[in-house]
Amino acid sequence: MHNCWLLLCALVLICDMRSIIKWFRRKKRRLIYRIFYYLQAIWIPQRYILAVMGFLGVANAYIMRACLSIAITQMVRHDDTESNVMHDPEACPVSPGSQIHKNKTGSSEQTTAEFDWDEETQGIILSAFYFGYIITHIPGGLLAQKFGGKHTLGLGIFSTALFTILTPWVAHQGVYPLVALRFFMGFGEGTTFPALSTLLAQWAPPFERSKMAALVFAGVQIGTVIASALSGIIMQYVPGGWPNVFYFYGAAGLVWFLIWCILCYNDPSSHPFISEEEKVYLQTTIGQLEQNKGLSTPWKSILTSGPVWGLIIAEIGHDWGLYTMVTDLPKYMSDVMHFNIAENGLLSSLPYLVMWFISLSSGVIADWVLKHDFCSITTLRKILATVGGVGPAVGVILASYAGCNRSLVATLFAVGMGLMGFFYASLRVNSLDLSPNFSGTIMALVNGLGSLSGMATPYLIGVLTPNRTLKEWRVVFWIMSLFLIITNFAFLLFGSGEKQPWDEPKPKPDSDLEFAVNSDLNRINFDTVSSKDSIKDRTK
Repeated sequence: MHNCWLLLCALVLICDMRSIIKWFRRKKRRLIYRIFYYLQAIWIPQRYILAVMGFLGVANAYIMRACLSIAITQMVRHDDTESNVMHDPEACPVSPGSQIHKNKTGSSEQTTAEFDWDEETQGIILSAFYFGYIITHIPGGLLAQKFGGKHTLGLGIFSTALFTILTPWVAHQGVYPLVALRFFMGFGEGTTFPALSTLLAQWAPPFERSKMAALVFAGVQIGTVIASALSGIIMQYVPGGWPNVFYFYGAAGLVWFLIWCILCYNDPSSHPFISEEEKVYLQTTIGQLEQNKGLSTPWKSILTSGPVWGLIIAEIGHDWGLYTMVTDLPKYMSDVMHFNIAENGLLSSLPYLVMWFISLSSGVIADWVLKHDFCSITTLRKILATVGGVGPAVGVILASYAGCNRSLVATLFAVGMGLMGFFYASLRVNSLDLSPNFSGTIMALVNGLGSLSGMATPYLIGVLTPNRTLKEWRVVFWIMSLFLIITNFAFLLFGSGEKQPWDEPKPKPDSDLEFAVNSDLNRINFDTVSSKDSIKDRTK
């Protein structure tokens, strides 16, 4: 009955979304609404509001994507755990606090396990998301490039939130309906990163690019931290068990969507409440990229570009490592290390907390290094990418050989995977370096092909770990480490941080006049300001 009410509410929300949007538009016309925006425009630059909302959007997206990875440890029965332990000579001892024993409330944590899915089936369910995810990357990038990233991003996360709320009900309908639901979740969320790259190209000044991109994409780590840590607490202590995880996170995604529609806009020129000073600053340091919407995408140049392919290959390796940990670290902590569900969630989230701190710090450091011209942008991106690839590779291998020393295993995972935070000031921002005009399209290619790793890793891990032994998992970590190191060499050989010559091809014939007029306006904007430094001082 509870599920029926939730389904009904979701359907009503979909049907009435047009009325909700109209209501917010009417509110915008009211004086109090305008006063609110003028006040906050004085104190908080609009580019930072967009960055914070982008961060929260990415966090919501990863929370809804990753929460199944830890919930599935309680959804599925593991009746053969004892026999597997007997056949594993390196098996860790099962402590009194592990999940096959009673929890603190006196009830068995296994009483909520309702599904009899083997490891291979779980791998198919977890990987189904990425089959849908990869499809909408290029369409999402093209839509964001043509119409702007606001609604491309917002509607994608909105649809993911609805599917998240429906997950418990669909899971009870069978494996195939759940696989289909996860596919459509990925289909909706595939627009996220292309849309964000397009928005950052419009809003992030060159010397703030690393910092703003690191802030926005740090939502990956915070989302994973929340999905892991809070999910375990909800499942262990909130009555109702694992379904509450999906209801809570789906509702949070819907709330984010409503706030996003009110606060954020595609570019500075379309923002009704941005200060004139900030608008001039952004037009001066970035240029009016909205003028170039008439440009024809140089597909041949992009697809034959060495720096683009170096970035794509490095992204595939990074995503192999990231998706291995996001989707399956909770299973490792549960099946091999025998942590209970609350401990599992907290310890599985620790690497991403460290990663978040490093990603923000590296973004600030990268902008500082570039501002003071200590090294070229290409050299900087390659150094950060190497630390972000080799560090996690070494960390997970050492963790797999740390045996059953729980403290040491947790520390090695946290430090090793935390170093992956350097990726966000290197590879993740590199599409903006190569081509501000086509960053959404490049991000679609890079992140879309990188998602092939997400399609492969959950299923492969399910096949490689049928008995859930430490020896089987060690093979998984060796494969992950080799992927990280080998693909990093491709970026060292072919990667670049310089703007590519094909970033500004000739515009389409029907947009020649508009392009020329806007170019003249852009030159006028530059003449109205004496220097970049004086504008920066005025906008602090």
